[in-house]
Amino acid sequence: MTYEEHLDEVCTLLYERFNQSEEDAVAIVMRAQADDFFSRHDDDPSICTQERAELDARAVFKKYGAAPARKR
Repeated sequence: MTYEEHLDEVCTLLYERFNQSEEDAVAIVMRAQADDFFSRHDDDPSICTQERAELDARAVFKKYGAAPARKR
């Protein structure tokens, strides 16, 4: 899968397995991206696999937790 597909899959896994809204899942992945969590993936697309996406979803959720509450 491409880098972008990998990020999409991590978002999907956050939504499906960690009960995050779609918007929160994207926010979590964006925070991880801003922190360079996925920089190796961009440099080496061969690590963008389904298995790695599942590992990354767990790691990202553990490290970045739920997205901060939004003001309404």
